[in-house]
Amino acid sequence: METTNIVDFARRDGMSDALTELLKTGAQQLIATAVEAELVSYLAQFAGLRTEDGHAAVVRNGHHPERPFQTGIGPVSVRIPKVRSKDGTPVTFRSALVPPYVRRTKTLEAALPWLYLKGIYSGEMAPALKVLLGPDAKGLSANTVSRLKRDWAKEYTGWKGADLDDEPIVYIWADGVHSGLRGEDDKLCALVIVGVTARGKKRFLSIEDGVRESIQSWREVLLTLKGRGMNVPKLAIGDGAMGFWAAMDEVYPATRHQRCWQHKTMNVLNCLPKLSQPKAKVAIHNIWQAETKDDAEKAFDLFIKTYEAKYPKATL
Repeated sequence: METTNIVDFARRDGMSDALTELLKTGAQQLIATAVEAELVSYLAQFAGLRTEDGHAAVVRNGHHPERPFQTGIGPVSVRIPKVRSKDGTPVTFRSALVPPYVRRTKTLEAALPWLYLKGIYSGEMAPALKVLLGPDAKGLSANTVSRLKRDWAKEYTGWKGADLDDEPIVYIWADGVHSGLRGEDDKLCALVIVGVTARGKKRFLSIEDGVRESIQSWREVLLTLKGRGMNVPKLAIGDGAMGFWAAMDEVYPATRHQRCWQHKTMNVLNCLPKLSQPKAKVAIHNIWQAETKDDAEKAFDLFIKTYEAKYPKATL
Protein backbone atom coordinates (compact mmCIF):
# COMPACT_ATOMS: atom_id res chain seq x y z
CA MET A 1 0.00 0.00 0.00
CA GLU A 2 1.32 3.44 -0.94
CA THR A 3 1.56 5.94 1.90
CA THR A 4 1.23 9.63 1.07
CA ASN A 5 0.97 12.90 2.97
CA ILE A 6 -1.10 14.53 0.22
CA VAL A 7 -4.85 14.92 0.70
CA ASP A 8 -6.63 15.97 -2.47
CA PHE A 9 -9.60 18.32 -2.43
CA ALA A 10 -12.94 17.09 -3.65
CA ARG A 11 -13.70 18.33 -7.16
CA ARG A 12 -10.35 20.18 -7.26
CA ASP A 13 -9.98 19.49 -10.98
CA GLY A 14 -13.20 21.30 -11.74
CA MET A 15 -12.78 24.22 -9.37
CA SER A 16 -12.36 27.65 -10.91
CA ASP A 17 -13.39 31.21 -10.32
CA ALA A 18 -13.74 34.33 -12.40
CA LEU A 19 -11.09 36.30 -10.51
CA THR A 20 -8.39 33.64 -11.02
CA GLU A 21 -9.25 33.35 -14.71
CA LEU A 22 -9.11 37.14 -15.02
CA LEU A 23 -5.69 37.21 -13.35
CA LYS A 24 -4.41 34.46 -15.64
CA THR A 25 -5.72 36.28 -18.72
CA GLY A 26 -4.13 39.53 -17.56
CA ALA A 27 -0.84 37.78 -16.83
CA GLN A 28 -0.87 36.18 -20.27
CA GLN A 29 -1.42 39.54 -21.96
CA LEU A 30 1.22 41.20 -19.80
CA ILE A 31 3.80 38.53 -20.65
CA ALA A 32 2.98 38.80 -24.35
CA THR A 33 3.44 42.59 -24.23
CA ALA A 34 6.72 42.31 -22.36
CA VAL A 35 8.10 39.68 -24.75
CA GLU A 36 7.04 41.85 -27.69
CA ALA A 37 8.99 44.77 -26.19
CA GLU A 38 12.03 42.49 -25.85
CA LEU A 39 11.70 41.55 -29.50
CA VAL A 40 11.50 45.18 -30.64
CA SER A 41 14.63 45.95 -28.64
CA TYR A 42 16.40 42.92 -30.14
CA LEU A 43 15.50 43.86 -33.73
CA ALA A 44 16.64 47.45 -33.13
CA GLN A 45 20.27 46.34 -33.02
CA PHE A 46 19.95 45.10 -36.60
CA ALA A 47 18.14 48.19 -37.90
CA GLY A 48 21.19 49.27 -39.91
CA LEU A 49 21.63 45.93 -41.66
CA ARG A 50 20.06 45.80 -45.12
CA THR A 51 19.92 43.32 -47.98
CA GLU A 52 21.13 44.22 -51.46
CA ASP A 53 17.64 45.33 -52.45
CA GLY A 54 17.35 47.62 -49.37
CA HIS A 55 15.10 45.49 -47.16
CA ALA A 56 15.73 44.70 -43.49
CA ALA A 57 18.22 41.87 -43.11
CA VAL A 58 16.69 40.52 -39.87
CA VAL A 59 12.91 40.19 -39.66
CA ARG A 60 10.19 38.51 -37.62
CA ASN A 61 9.36 34.94 -38.53
CA GLY A 62 6.22 33.90 -36.66
CA HIS A 63 6.19 32.23 -33.25
CA HIS A 64 7.40 29.10 -31.55
CA PRO A 65 4.63 26.67 -30.52
CA GLU A 66 2.60 27.86 -27.57
CA ARG A 67 3.74 26.34 -24.28
CA PRO A 68 2.35 26.51 -20.73
CA PHE A 69 4.37 28.37 -18.12
CA GLN A 70 3.63 27.45 -14.50
CA THR A 71 3.02 30.39 -12.16
CA GLY A 72 1.63 30.82 -8.66
CA ILE A 73 -1.86 31.38 -10.09
CA GLY A 74 -1.73 28.36 -12.38
CA PRO A 75 -0.53 27.72 -15.93
CA VAL A 76 -0.20 30.68 -18.29
CA SER A 77 0.33 30.06 -22.00
CA VAL A 78 3.15 31.92 -23.75
CA ARG A 79 4.22 32.25 -27.38
CA ILE A 80 7.78 33.31 -28.03
CA PRO A 81 8.43 35.10 -31.37
CA LYS A 82 11.00 33.87 -33.86
CA VAL A 83 13.31 35.87 -36.15
CA ARG A 84 15.27 35.02 -39.29
CA SER A 85 18.06 36.54 -41.30
CA LYS A 86 17.59 37.12 -45.03
CA ASP A 87 21.32 37.10 -45.73
CA GLY A 88 21.95 33.74 -44.06
CA THR A 89 23.54 35.06 -40.85
CA PRO A 90 22.39 32.88 -37.93
CA VAL A 91 20.27 34.91 -35.46
CA THR A 92 18.18 33.72 -32.52
CA PHE A 93 15.85 35.70 -30.29
CA ARG A 94 15.84 34.55 -26.66
CA SER A 95 13.48 36.13 -24.15
CA ALA A 96 15.04 37.03 -20.81
CA LEU A 97 11.58 37.01 -19.25
CA VAL A 98 10.71 33.49 -20.46
CA PRO A 99 14.02 31.72 -21.19
CA PRO A 100 14.08 28.58 -23.35
CA TYR A 101 13.20 25.32 -21.60
CA VAL A 102 12.05 27.13 -18.44
CA ARG A 103 8.60 25.85 -17.52
CA ARG A 104 7.85 27.57 -14.20
CA THR A 105 8.52 30.79 -12.34
CA LYS A 106 11.29 31.12 -9.79
CA THR A 107 8.76 31.77 -7.03
CA LEU A 108 7.13 28.43 -7.81
CA GLU A 109 10.51 26.69 -7.69
CA ALA A 110 11.11 28.37 -4.35
CA ALA A 111 8.06 26.54 -3.00
CA LEU A 112 9.61 23.14 -3.73
CA PRO A 113 12.27 23.25 -0.96
CA TRP A 114 9.56 24.41 1.45
CA LEU A 115 7.37 21.43 0.55
CA TYR A 116 10.37 19.12 0.91
CA LEU A 117 11.18 20.47 4.38
CA LYS A 118 7.55 19.97 5.35
CA GLY A 119 7.95 16.24 4.73
CA ILE A 120 6.84 15.96 1.10
CA TYR A 121 9.26 13.57 -0.60
CA SER A 122 10.31 13.64 -4.26
CA GLY A 123 7.52 11.43 -5.57
CA GLU A 124 4.82 13.53 -3.87
CA MET A 125 5.81 16.93 -5.28
CA ALA A 126 3.57 16.68 -8.34
CA PRO A 127 0.44 15.68 -6.33
CA ALA A 128 1.20 18.42 -3.80
CA LEU A 129 1.40 21.09 -6.50
CA LYS A 130 -1.73 19.68 -8.12
CA VAL A 131 -3.58 20.34 -4.86
CA LEU A 132 -2.15 23.87 -4.69
CA LEU A 133 -2.35 24.90 -8.34
CA GLY A 134 -4.82 22.59 -10.01
CA PRO A 135 -4.64 19.65 -12.43
CA ASP A 136 -2.39 21.46 -14.93
CA ALA A 137 0.60 21.59 -12.53
CA LYS A 138 2.65 19.01 -14.39
CA GLY A 139 6.28 18.51 -15.31
CA LEU A 140 7.59 17.77 -11.81
CA SER A 141 8.40 14.09 -11.81
CA ALA A 142 10.37 12.45 -9.01
CA ASN A 143 13.48 12.52 -11.24
CA THR A 144 13.04 16.26 -11.86
CA VAL A 145 12.72 17.00 -8.15
CA SER A 146 15.74 14.81 -7.39
CA ARG A 147 17.77 16.80 -9.91
CA LEU A 148 16.59 20.06 -8.34
CA LYS A 149 17.65 18.77 -4.91
CA ARG A 150 21.12 18.06 -6.26
CA ASP A 151 21.25 21.61 -7.64
CA TRP A 152 20.19 23.01 -4.25
CA ALA A 153 22.97 21.01 -2.58
CA LYS A 154 25.53 22.47 -4.99
CA GLU A 155 24.24 26.00 -4.37
CA TYR A 156 24.45 25.46 -0.62
CA THR A 157 27.99 24.10 -0.86
CA GLY A 158 29.08 27.12 -2.89
CA TRP A 159 27.33 29.55 -0.54
CA LYS A 160 28.79 28.17 2.68
CA GLY A 161 32.29 28.32 1.23
CA ALA A 162 32.09 31.95 0.05
CA ASP A 163 34.56 34.46 1.50
CA LEU A 164 33.36 36.80 4.26
CA ASP A 165 36.19 39.34 4.19
CA ASP A 166 34.49 41.78 1.80
CA GLU A 167 32.62 43.76 4.49
CA PRO A 168 33.13 43.76 8.28
CA ILE A 169 30.45 42.25 10.50
CA VAL A 170 29.59 44.45 13.49
CA TYR A 171 27.40 42.04 15.47
CA ILE A 172 25.86 38.59 15.09
CA TRP A 173 22.75 36.72 16.19
CA ALA A 174 23.03 33.02 16.92
CA ASP A 175 20.35 30.44 17.62
CA GLY A 176 19.73 26.72 17.42
CA VAL A 177 16.57 25.68 15.58
CA HIS A 178 15.39 22.32 16.90
CA SER A 179 13.55 20.12 14.41
CA GLY A 180 12.53 17.29 16.74
CA LEU A 181 14.51 14.81 14.62
CA ARG A 182 16.93 12.41 16.26
CA GLY A 183 20.30 11.22 15.10
CA GLU A 184 21.75 7.89 16.17
CA ASP A 185 22.33 9.08 19.74
CA ASP A 186 21.28 12.72 20.10
CA LYS A 187 18.69 15.22 18.97
CA LEU A 188 19.66 17.23 15.92
CA CYS A 189 19.24 20.95 15.37
CA ALA A 190 20.23 23.60 12.83
CA LEU A 191 22.80 26.12 14.09
CA VAL A 192 22.08 29.50 12.51
CA ILE A 193 24.14 32.71 12.56
CA VAL A 194 23.03 36.02 11.05
CA GLY A 195 25.34 39.05 10.95
CA VAL A 196 24.85 42.78 10.51
CA THR A 197 27.31 44.98 8.63
CA ALA A 198 28.38 48.51 9.52
CA ARG A 199 25.79 49.80 7.04
CA GLY A 200 23.01 48.00 8.92
CA LYS A 201 22.53 45.29 6.31
CA LYS A 202 21.64 41.82 7.55
CA ARG A 203 23.70 38.99 6.15
CA PHE A 204 22.91 35.30 6.48
CA LEU A 205 26.26 33.80 7.49
CA SER A 206 25.79 30.16 8.35
CA ILE A 207 23.37 27.29 8.85
CA GLU A 208 24.86 23.94 9.86
CA ASP A 209 23.72 20.68 11.43
CA GLY A 210 24.50 20.45 15.12
CA VAL A 211 23.98 18.16 18.08
CA ARG A 212 22.12 19.62 21.08
CA GLU A 213 23.80 23.04 20.59
CA SER A 214 26.97 21.55 22.08
CA ILE A 215 30.25 23.45 22.48
CA GLN A 216 31.85 21.30 19.78
CA SER A 217 29.03 21.96 17.28
CA TRP A 218 29.17 25.74 17.79
CA ARG A 219 32.97 25.66 17.75
CA GLU A 220 32.94 24.04 14.31
CA VAL A 221 30.50 26.67 12.99
CA LEU A 222 32.53 29.60 14.34
CA LEU A 223 35.87 28.19 13.17
CA THR A 224 34.38 27.78 9.68
CA LEU A 225 33.27 31.43 9.68
CA LYS A 226 36.70 32.52 10.88
CA GLY A 227 38.34 30.44 8.16
CA ARG A 228 36.12 32.15 5.56
CA GLY A 229 37.51 35.49 6.68
CA MET A 230 34.88 36.82 9.08
CA ASN A 231 36.32 39.54 11.32
CA VAL A 232 35.91 39.73 15.10
CA PRO A 233 32.36 41.02 15.69
CA LYS A 234 31.92 43.60 18.43
CA LEU A 235 28.82 41.93 19.87
CA ALA A 236 27.21 38.49 19.85
CA ILE A 237 23.54 37.99 20.72
CA GLY A 238 22.08 34.62 21.65
CA ASP A 239 19.92 32.70 24.10
CA GLY A 240 21.04 30.99 27.29
CA ALA A 241 22.59 27.96 25.56
CA MET A 242 25.99 27.67 27.23
CA GLY A 243 27.54 25.83 24.29
CA PHE A 244 27.50 28.91 22.06
CA TRP A 245 29.02 31.23 24.66
CA ALA A 246 31.79 28.79 25.55
CA ALA A 247 32.65 28.38 21.86
CA MET A 248 32.63 32.18 21.38
CA ASP A 249 35.15 32.56 24.25
CA GLU A 250 37.46 30.16 22.42
CA VAL A 251 37.13 31.42 18.84
CA TYR A 252 36.27 35.13 19.31
CA PRO A 253 37.28 35.96 22.91
CA ALA A 254 37.20 39.74 22.33
CA THR A 255 33.51 39.76 21.31
CA ARG A 256 31.08 41.03 23.96
CA HIS A 257 28.10 38.88 24.93
CA GLN A 258 24.43 39.89 25.13
CA ARG A 259 21.45 37.72 25.96
CA CYS A 260 18.66 37.82 23.40
CA TRP A 261 15.71 39.75 24.85
CA GLN A 262 13.24 37.68 22.85
CA HIS A 263 14.43 34.44 24.44
CA LYS A 264 14.82 36.08 27.85
CA THR A 265 11.27 37.42 27.70
CA MET A 266 9.84 34.00 26.86
CA ASN A 267 11.82 32.38 29.69
CA VAL A 268 10.53 34.94 32.20
CA LEU A 269 6.91 34.72 31.04
CA ASN A 270 7.02 30.93 31.36
CA CYS A 271 7.45 31.46 35.12
CA LEU A 272 4.24 33.47 35.37
CA PRO A 273 0.56 32.50 35.11
CA LYS A 274 -1.11 33.34 31.81
CA LEU A 275 -3.24 36.10 33.31
CA SER A 276 -0.13 37.96 34.47
CA GLN A 277 1.87 37.51 31.28
CA PRO A 278 0.49 40.46 29.20
CA LYS A 279 1.35 43.09 31.83
CA ALA A 280 4.69 41.44 32.60
CA LYS A 281 5.57 41.44 28.91
CA VAL A 282 4.96 45.20 28.71
CA ALA A 283 7.08 45.72 31.82
CA ILE A 284 9.95 43.71 30.28
CA HIS A 285 9.71 45.69 27.04
CA ASN A 286 9.95 48.91 29.07
CA ILE A 287 13.40 47.75 30.25
CA TRP A 288 15.13 47.10 26.93
CA GLN A 289 13.21 49.77 25.02
CA ALA A 290 14.13 52.53 27.50
CA GLU A 291 15.80 55.58 25.97
CA THR A 292 18.50 55.90 28.67
CA LYS A 293 20.35 53.57 31.02
CA ASP A 294 18.77 55.26 34.04
CA ASP A 295 15.28 54.68 32.66
CA ALA A 296 16.15 51.05 31.98
CA GLU A 297 17.38 50.54 35.55
CA LYS A 298 14.22 52.10 36.95
CA ALA A 299 12.04 49.83 34.80
CA PHE A 300 14.14 46.84 35.89
CA ASP A 301 13.78 47.69 39.60
CA LEU A 302 10.03 48.16 39.16
CA PHE A 303 9.71 44.70 37.55
CA ILE A 304 11.66 43.09 40.42
CA LYS A 305 9.55 44.80 43.10
CA THR A 306 6.32 43.84 41.30
CA TYR A 307 6.96 40.10 40.79
CA GLU A 308 9.77 38.99 43.11
CA ALA A 309 7.64 38.29 46.20
CA LYS A 310 5.07 36.05 44.48
CA TYR A 311 7.02 34.74 41.47
CA PRO A 312 10.72 34.62 42.48
CA LYS A 313 11.73 32.37 39.56
CA ALA A 314 10.65 35.11 37.11
CA THR A 315 13.08 37.59 38.66
CA LEU A 316 16.22 35.43 38.91
